Amino acid sequence: MHKKLLLLLLLTLPNLLISQIIHKEIASSKMGKERQLKIQLPRNYEQNKEKSYPVIIVLDGDYLFEPVAGNIDYYSYWEDIPEMIVVGINQSATRESDAYYDENTFLPSDTGAAFFEFIGMELMPFLDSNYRTGSFRVIVGHDFTSNFINYYLLKEKPLFRGYINLSPDLAPEMANRITASLEKTTEPIWYYLATSSEDISALKEPILKFDSQLKNINNKNLQYNFDNFQDATHYTLVGNAIPKAIEQIFKAYRPISIQDYNSILLQTSVSSYTYLVEKYETIQNLFGIDKQIRLNDFMAVYNAMEKTRKWDELKDLAKLANDHYPNTMLGTYFDARYDEEMGNPKRAMRSYQKAYGQDPISFLTVDFMLNKADQIKKDFNY
Repeated sequence: MHKKLLLLLLLTLPNLLISQIIHKEIASSKMGKERQLKIQLPRNYEQNKEKSYPVIIVLDGDYLFEPVAGNIDYYSYWEDIPEMIVVGINQSATRESDAYYDENTFLPSDTGAAFFEFIGMELMPFLDSNYRTGSFRVIVGHDFTSNFINYYLLKEKPLFRGYINLSPDLAPEMANRITASLEKTTEPIWYYLATSSEDISALKEPILKFDSQLKNINNKNLQYNFDNFQDATHYTLVGNAIPKAIEQIFKAYRPISIQDYNSILLQTSVSSYTYLVEKYETIQNLFGIDKQIRLNDFMAVYNAMEKTRKWDELKDLAKLANDHYPNTMLGTYFDARYDEEMGNPKRAMRSYQKAYGQDPISFLTVDFMLNKADQIKKDFNY
């Protein structure tokens, strides 16, 4: 009996450690019927009761949901992007009617207008009421539905901040309308566009022309990225584009990279401390996430200060470390290094000794800190 219970526990335990997939139906008065949803909640969603999450809406959820959700789960696991709530809308039987637009105005009409209102007036309020959603929202579409997601950019206050366009089947005037909208946006917008060498010709040529228009936009609020994948088809480009789009939208969120370290932090004209603070302020301002500074980012900035000999910045770094990792040795170590380099060895020795009773972190242990104190005591005969 005990062995059976243990086996059951081992079989069910992995399910507690992966993202949760929920299948739901939501009634729509706008469309006069129910719509099927797939919802992926982040790992540990139930444990983090106070945490809210960005939302990504995936049109063509029948086949796009899984690749998007899988990439979101993978990248967020490694903290390259924030954890997100992923919502797919199934459209296998309705995608053309959902994306319908008037042949004269080229704007959503009839069933297309109803679907447009369903997302903004029914789906998003439903998600906000039932899940801990954040303010940062992204939407994804492919050919017909990719064209459709752009209509939200024509609103004075767009519902979404990020747009992932996978080989859009652009409506007449869409390229000009979106270019005009992005030229004047006063809010940060992330816009991703993709095609491929083997894409459908009738789609590829307008996309390439659209790309040339977007590249000429001079607006600091627009983050635009384009990919033309070689040897990919209209369908296989999706697998290439999704991770690229996700990486580019959340570039500011990722940890400090080796390239960032070499090209930015090691420049003597750059304040490593200011760079670190502004990086996390950007994460807060752009994505609405109040994130604890990563330990590896602290160490990257500390190593840069050592390399560039910016000892005066260590004092501020120590205060910041104490705020984010209280009761640990991290801030104490930075304080001690500051005093060492500023010619106060006795104060540095006392700081190292202060680590006794604090929590170890990274390479900092009681033995390491006390050995540093003993070395100063020996060198200066204290």
